[in-house]
Amino acid sequence: MAIGIFYGSTNGNTQEAAEKIAEKLGAQIHDVGKLKSGDELGNYECLIFGTSTWYDGELQDDWDSYLNQLKKADLSGKKVAFFGLGDQEGYGSDFVSGMRIIYDVALMQGATAVGRWEDTGYSYDDSAAVIEGKFLGLALDEDNQSELSDGRIAQWCEQLKREFGV
Repeated sequence: MAIGIFYGSTNGNTQEAAEKIAEKLGAQIHDVGKLKSGDELGNYECLIFGTSTWYDGELQDDWDSYLNQLKKADLSGKKVAFFGLGDQEGYGSDFVSGMRIIYDVALMQGATAVGRWEDTGYSYDDSAAVIEGKFLGLALDEDNQSELSDGRIAQWCEQLKREFGV
């Protein structure tokens, strides 16, 4: 089953997480800042979208530009997982909220969301990316909990293997 990871990264943390996830899942990686269209989305049965969150819950710049391509894509029949990076102490009122923006568009385009993640072990005030006590996808904090990221990625990838059926 083909898996594609689409990420936007400003400081390299999201790219690094995408590379680690790709290694564990045998996935292909795409930097949305280098894509001209959404055609690549059609090449995969399973998709993973990764972004960091900026300021007051805003999307990373490359994702902000690529979102129009996502809005044109037909994601019907595709399983989609999400991962987000944020700073739960410095921006605790919008921790990984950018993930929610992509999630909402993906669902509008027919995607089936997988990969929800427990919010235990985090210390944030609020997040648009939490529904019923779970993050919409993997939440990573390289600013305050970088020592937990590799373990979280490994555990989430095992979960995705089951949910993707690979």
